[in-house]
Amino acid sequence: MQLQQVSSANAANKSSPKPYGQKNNDQVLGKSFRINDQIKSNEVRVIDHTGTMLGVLGLAEAIKVAQDAGFDLVEVSPNAQPPVCKITNFGKMRYELQKKASDARKKQKVVETKEVKMSINIGKNDFDVKIKQVLKFVEQGDKAKVLVRMKGREITHLDLAKEMMKNVLLQTEEFAKAESNPRLEGMQMVAILVKK
Repeated sequence: MQLQQVSSANAANKSSPKPYGQKNNDQVLGKSFRINDQIKSNEVRVIDHTGTMLGVLGLAEAIKVAQDAGFDLVEVSPNAQPPVCKITNFGKMRYELQKKASDARKKQKVVETKEVKMSINIGKNDFDVKIKQVLKFVEQGDKAKVLVRMKGREITHLDLAKEMMKNVLLQTEEFAKAESNPRLEGMQMVAILVKK
């Protein structure tokens, strides 16, 4: 007897497919939309599927108008008084919002930080190559992190590292500017350059 009660309770808990127009509270890009019977307000301001303002209607009347047109009633601005609802095809609306967000993600450029390392006893030609690398990185829209490294007892010659960094900033001042003043991090002098 008790076994039958448990199985009938489980059957009651299982969700049956909802009829047309009654969908679950849907989330699109983190924003939750109430649809049709999920809307809690008694009165709503209704916008037609063509964009025409129909005015303030009772909830049942607004849902009936939406279903007669073959669309859903979607709450687009729940905090307004009364809430603003739009008569639209919710599946199509959700697809368009997701596509718009996807396009925005594709268009955005992620700025990377590229490193250029040199020591305090670098040759003139090698130095020029490093400056060209900085130019290339900055023109691509990335940041260039210039590192002047010191090994072992070279740390006692901080003045040489400062002079080298000053020389780098002078050579790159036409196309780049330092994001902040050069600073000492352990055994290296660091400056981050960005496009002017």
